[in-house]
Amino acid sequence: MDPRAPAPPPRPEPQRFGIRARLLALLVPGIVALMALDSWSDYQALTDSLVVAYDQSLLEPVRALANGIVVASDGSVKVQEPFSVQAMFESTHLRYKYLHVGVQRIASGEPLDTSSPETTLMGVPGLPRPAQRPADGTPVFYDAVYEQHPVRVAALRQTVYDNTGSGAAWSVLVQAAEGTGPRRQAQAESLKQELLRDVRMILVMALLVWLGVAWTLRPLERLRRSLRDRPRDDLKPLDAGGVPQEVVPLVEAVNHHIADHRRMVAEHSQFLADASHQLRTPLSILSIQAGYAVRETDPARMRESLHAIVAQLARTRRLSEQLLALAHATNEDEIAAAEPEVVDLGDVARAVVLQYLPLARENEQDLGWVDARGEPQPQGEIPALPVRANAAELHEVLANLVHNAIKYTPRGGSITVTVRREASHALAEVCDSGPGIDPERRDSVFERFHRDPAAGSAASQGAGLGLTIARSYARRNGGEIALDNADMPERPNGGGLRAILKLPLAVLPRVSAG
Repeated sequence: MDPRAPAPPPRPEPQRFGIRARLLALLVPGIVALMALDSWSDYQALTDSLVVAYDQSLLEPVRALANGIVVASDGSVKVQEPFSVQAMFESTHLRYKYLHVGVQRIASGEPLDTSSPETTLMGVPGLPRPAQRPADGTPVFYDAVYEQHPVRVAALRQTVYDNTGSGAAWSVLVQAAEGTGPRRQAQAESLKQELLRDVRMILVMALLVWLGVAWTLRPLERLRRSLRDRPRDDLKPLDAGGVPQEVVPLVEAVNHHIADHRRMVAEHSQFLADASHQLRTPLSILSIQAGYAVRETDPARMRESLHAIVAQLARTRRLSEQLLALAHATNEDEIAAAEPEVVDLGDVARAVVLQYLPLARENEQDLGWVDARGEPQPQGEIPALPVRANAAELHEVLANLVHNAIKYTPRGGSITVTVRREASHALAEVCDSGPGIDPERRDSVFERFHRDPAAGSAASQGAGLGLTIARSYARRNGGEIALDNADMPERPNGGGLRAILKLPLAVLPRVSAG
């Protein structure tokens, strides 16, 4: 392994919880809460039903005893057939079952005195009485403790009268009590059945989620295996057949990325092939010129050959610099993540004009400059045309446009660089009085290594990369380059070329006058 090679990026740690665990973590608590609420409601309803059923069974002997209470001829209160009722009551063989019938005499026209002694007609004495005196004929149910055992009591109070004319009356309290053990056992059994049903439902739901996720992810597993087993240079799109609908956008995004990568690889391969082809010719010329200079014995001709070699080296250097600039302009990975700085398009354009002014004078060309107000201005008074762009790349764009204009404009011609504002955009225009470009060929001149055949010998001196580099840098900074007729005064019948760089104006914060 090459120690100079960059270290591979750290492998991202897998997420702690997968889709199955997330679904279960999301669904199980909600289902458990809903089932618990439903089970609790069912349990309460079943408990109420059990209580009503047990209370009704407890009330039957109470009503039977209450219906059998009569006043004998001697004025005493008796219970008819108490033993049959007691036998029926005790037939279930449950523990802690008690009956009680008590009677209190009521004075004529006076309310019942609860402190008066009670006579037990039947059953066990001392069963807990209800907290409040119930209305006659209305049964009441309550929980109590008798002989240290919890019991459920049904009580019914009624008033009986002596029909012999004595006017005597008695208040009779009939009670039946039984232990709460069977009730609690039935409630516990119902709760157990509810919990078992809920646990079964949760287990079945978890199993279905597990199997459903496994079945749904099977196409993704197939995609993973196909990606792992395919060769490194295989850039075919992924097959989205059978993939769940929710995952199709992800597969399409991956295919889009693969297509971009395939396009980038193709462009890089084409760039390397074109660059090799373009460098081969000047290197061959240099080799021939150097061989000729070595064989030449005449110092004057040898010097002439060396001058030709120096000129060819300058053109080769220019080509190499353009190739590097083109590689940088088309490399999207080198775009800075930070927001571009705010630069003045007018300052950049003026700097380019000053840079190329000596070359224009050498070619006897008139290189002029017009600022945003339409007339030459000192540098300090140039109106600000703020744009968000990389200043070096913006300088490279304008430099290529001005260099092309100088190269294709004949001696004695004129070149004018103008910056101006148009609505929400800043424009830099490079107009020349050269031969121009036919409208149908203007799109093709932005292709790599394209030379306009109508430009004559000037086209053969360049590599055909200037406009390609300029457009790549312009688009990287949010702008665009367009070509149009120059309409120069020297060319009243048309001709010339106008190269227009258009960038959106940057919105700057307002500075208060104070």
